[in-house]
Amino acid sequence: MIKPFDKTLYDALVVSGILAKESLDTYLKTIQLTEESLDTYLLRNGFITKQQILSVLGKACKLEAIDLQALRIDQSVVDKIPVKIAWYYHFMPLHLDYKILTIAVSSPLDIKLQDEIRLHLGLEPRMVLVTEKDLMDALKKYYGLAADMIDRILTKEPDRKVFSDDAQNKRVEDLDQKGTDASVGKLVNQIILEAYRKRATDIHIEPYRDKVRFRYRIDGSLVDANLPADVKHFMLAIISRIKIMSNLSIVEKRIPQDGSAVVKVQDQTLDLRVSTIPTPQGESIVIRILPTKVMKFKLEELGLDNENLYVFRSLIHKPHGVLFVTGPTGSGKTTTLYACLHEINSVERKVVTIEDPVEYEMENITQIQVNPKTGLTFSAGLRSVLRHDPDIIMVGEVRDFETAEIAIRTALTGHLVFSTLHTNDAASGITRLIEMNIEPYLISSSIEGFVAQRLVRVICENCKHEIACPAELKAEIASDLRIDNLSRIRIFEGQGCDRCNGTGYYGRTAIYEILVMNDLIRKAIFDRAQAETIKQIALSQGMRTLRQDGWRRVLQGITTPAEVVHATTREQQILASVPVVNPFDAGQSSLTQKKDAAPDQHRNYRIIHKSDLDEKKQDERVYPRVDQSLGVLYRIFQSNPEAIVVQAKDIEYTTTTKNIGAGGVAVCSDNPLPVGSVIEIRVYLDDQKKDSIECLAKVCRVEKEREDERYSIVVYFLDISSADRNKIVQFVNDKIKSLSHH
Repeated sequence: MIKPFDKTLYDALVVSGILAKESLDTYLKTIQLTEESLDTYLLRNGFITKQQILSVLGKACKLEAIDLQALRIDQSVVDKIPVKIAWYYHFMPLHLDYKILTIAVSSPLDIKLQDEIRLHLGLEPRMVLVTEKDLMDALKKYYGLAADMIDRILTKEPDRKVFSDDAQNKRVEDLDQKGTDASVGKLVNQIILEAYRKRATDIHIEPYRDKVRFRYRIDGSLVDANLPADVKHFMLAIISRIKIMSNLSIVEKRIPQDGSAVVKVQDQTLDLRVSTIPTPQGESIVIRILPTKVMKFKLEELGLDNENLYVFRSLIHKPHGVLFVTGPTGSGKTTTLYACLHEINSVERKVVTIEDPVEYEMENITQIQVNPKTGLTFSAGLRSVLRHDPDIIMVGEVRDFETAEIAIRTALTGHLVFSTLHTNDAASGITRLIEMNIEPYLISSSIEGFVAQRLVRVICENCKHEIACPAELKAEIASDLRIDNLSRIRIFEGQGCDRCNGTGYYGRTAIYEILVMNDLIRKAIFDRAQAETIKQIALSQGMRTLRQDGWRRVLQGITTPAEVVHATTREQQILASVPVVNPFDAGQSSLTQKKDAAPDQHRNYRIIHKSDLDEKKQDERVYPRVDQSLGVLYRIFQSNPEAIVVQAKDIEYTTTTKNIGAGGVAVCSDNPLPVGSVIEIRVYLDDQKKDSIECLAKVCRVEKEREDERYSIVVYFLDISSADRNKIVQFVNDKIKSLSHH
């Protein structure tokens, strides 16, 4: 049956000709399957604007039509009108002037409404027209969610107490009856529905001595749910209802319980993870809300700027190795890993994940949920997964030595592994693994990078405005980002509106700190250096700290300084000891600004003249090198997938080395190879080709010789064995001694 407001709006739209009658008929059939009103459906799908709805309604009903969202209502006026009358007769009190009550209605043709106001309140009604959606939002905002339902239940059971002694000892049948009561069930459903509509990820229900607190976690911060104070009288019933939904024991109140439930909200199915803990005042409940639909995460949606996105992609497209994403609980690590898997997942690769729990379902990926009760731990699952011929493995979290060791040795056997660690920054991930008793040589040879991240709230675009930046804050930003022109530092914040629930924020984004392993860092790991030392090395090589990345988001108008300060720590001493690397202007990445410095970035290899190289930088190597001409045989193992110039994989090339060290070699070639390509290389250590080393190597630099048209290709070894590496070390040492002797 069509609702009165929907009928009024339908007729008005048909007369106005804004929407075709055939289309409106289709829309009415659609909303009959849901509880949505016609105006809500039209606004949500963008078929019409609110101004158009108010205009046609005002003309059709010959009443003043107003935007209720833009109106602030005096709470004292609301308190004078009983909730049962306002909800039952479906109006919102706006203003009381002596005996004249101005009310907002969505169905002005209800004559009974005016008579009831005159009879029960003794007031003369004056009506203004609003949309159904705005009216319902206002009733929930000023009277509280489900206030009419709570009032009706209280009328039937006025003596219900919040936490009386006898309530704790009631029979199971009584609790079960309360938990399944239709009114209580509707109340719980409305709480969950409201949380979903407000984009909440968690619902917190916390009992206290004289009240019950309901809160939603929205954009990482807790906000009070707008529920009437009388909801405290139904705490036991609400808890029982939630327990029944999640298959938990309603009798047991002395120990924590964990359960789950699946509910359907509008057109979305939600997976609810329910956790209860006992408190002196009753049971506290947290409900995690997860959508069950298949999720598609993209790297571009994570908040990475161009520079970090380039570096991040280079890490996840490596043929093997381990990539750790670090950060505290709730920092978005799992979402980042899902985006990595979505980026590199293909028909040619088998991807397996081991998670606790499986938060989101992904297409064409085998997802395993950890179950310690049955012995399925991360380490046990990882061992089993290796027998299923995976190419890429995602381990939800590395918590102990066993899991860490298996993950690292898995990478050494040619697999690509993604996982997470609980550390404060990227460099601390290395020391955390060493504390787990992982040998430094395993860390340096298997791990490709650490990515630390934090979540910060995004400024609401609807109420965003520029504010004055304090001098101290401006000086701190300029110091951290090495900015000279302070006038270019501009900051913004959200004023607060209905769209963002008055917080000034809408949504969240991530800030990153990406540490890429290189020879200097690997040497520091061998020496068991502290995290601060490793971080200094990474910063000198161009890494950006979490706070630096946060400041850049501030200057881009994405977030506020308060969010960055809350999520990160300042490392002034470390930054002061690091020279300026790739300086950038406010809010701009070095890749986008320094186009002339790397003109061939888009070709995925760089041609650099030897005379242009910094000799000091050339000498910064972990292993010593010696100039030596040795025979080399190589072929392409994996070409850079983004390279324009792609080399054939079935052709073997013979050439000679220019120099050699235990970390890599420089070879001569007539053709450049794309930087990032992986080659199979064999280096002969004697003229008879009896003694050689063989491994995978990655192209890291291509230099063009000025003397001729040949190229010097610099590669570093990937999976070289300890025996072969020691063989090269001995070879180089012997040559150095021989040169010293002569």
